[in-house]
Amino acid sequence: MSPVTYAVRVADDPADREACFAVRKEVFVVEQGVPQDIEYDAHDAEAVHVLAVREDGLPLGTGRLLHGEAAAAKTGGDLTVGSLGRLAVTQEARGLGVGAALVRAVEDAARARGLAAVDLHAQTHALGFYERLGYVAYGPEFPDAGMPHRAMRRAL
Repeated sequence: MSPVTYAVRVADDPADREACFAVRKEVFVVEQGVPQDIEYDAHDAEAVHVLAVREDGLPLGTGRLLHGEAAAAKTGGDLTVGSLGRLAVTQEARGLGVGAALVRAVEDAARARGLAAVDLHAQTHALGFYERLGYVAYGPEFPDAGMPHRAMRRAL
């Protein structure tokens, strides 16, 4: 079987954004049982969304960057720090490097906006994944959507 070829891009057009929301619904709402009314929020309108797509156009994963005032509540009020969130990779695409590529795309978007660091709230089972990408956990474990999380940060 040949390796899966995919590209990661900023989801600027409406079709790309819809693909991002479809991946999030599949992973968070269907697979993890997150209530749909908390999965989508007002921040989706101004967030930078990134999308990984297979060469045939099938969406494989997504993530988003909050910056400025939208991120302040998640980053302790520091406007130089962006907030990575809603990182989701479809079941069939896991293990292909899609998640890491999406994290790097979010970091690139943060750098392009002059941010000094990226924060995220990781599900505790994903701590090792983010640690391998240079993120450091801080603060206590806390629940989010009924699942244990830790805050993490990486300087850019």
